[in-house]
Amino acid sequence: MLAIRLRRTGTTKKPYYRVVVADSRAWRDGKFVEIVGHYDPRANPGKVVLKTDRVSYWISKGAQPSDTVRSLIKGHKKAEKLAA
Repeated sequence: MLAIRLRRTGTTKKPYYRVVVADSRAWRDGKFVEIVGHYDPRANPGKVVLKTDRVSYWISKGAQPSDTVRSLIKGHKKAEKLAA
């Protein structure tokens, strides 16, 4: 089963995350299918960049977002509505 989840990058005490589509059995930082965005929690407020068309495509194919990614997607949609 595919999962949309965070993959940690960055250095020690300076985390940076990529939002990836990966097999749910793969390690957190292991193989992935596609990078669909990134998340910088150190920015104030946290900076989220997502390819919403690719995220919706993978969800339509059965990929399940993790709880954290689900909340990031929800916040990203709210920010898009406010900007429009």
